[in-house]
Amino acid sequence: MATGEEVIRELLQIKAVQIKTEGYFTWTSGIKSPIYCDNRLTMSYPIVRRKITQAFARIIKEQQIQLDCIAGCATAGIPHAAWLAEALDLPMVYVRSKPKAHGKGNQIEGEVKQGQKVIVIEDLISTGGSAIASAKALHAAGAEVTGVLAIFTYGLRKAEVAFRESGFHYHTITGFDAFIQVLEADGKINQMDSKQLLAWRESLN
Repeated sequence: MATGEEVIRELLQIKAVQIKTEGYFTWTSGIKSPIYCDNRLTMSYPIVRRKITQAFARIIKEQQIQLDCIAGCATAGIPHAAWLAEALDLPMVYVRSKPKAHGKGNQIEGEVKQGQKVIVIEDLISTGGSAIASAKALHAAGAEVTGVLAIFTYGLRKAEVAFRESGFHYHTITGFDAFIQVLEADGKINQMDSKQLLAWRESLN
């Protein structure tokens, strides 16, 4: 099964994760960042998405996470939830950020049964807000949320606090620290760059 290092190298190869030590990227929130993570690109690379699915399956096995259903966070978590559900031969649902304003007003699409053990799939953890909101919606619908899984985390303390306060547990395939280690090991950044990147991350905490 694919390891976290394999996945981060694949993300770098397809430029799903990019770095700028100067001329930072601007996130939707307005935050200036030296790193940009666009895991939607993985949809276009069958080998990469298979490795991500394998890595998710490995985490579930290693952590002994019990589950009856896979839930994807709209929108970027949906395809990965679908591939994982197919690999594990399990039902799948997806969770909108808020209920639809028309039709049946669903926030959860698909069937969630009372007491069903569900894991939430997200592509990226920054502050953890969207994944936690999805987990809360599933809980309100009667599901037992047994974990949140994501491809990448920035490793922000805000996310750690938010998950601890929510009572939900999360695991990620890879993240910011592994990203820096691989770049430094491959000679793409130096120790000064590493310190700058870590200092940026600390500035957000």
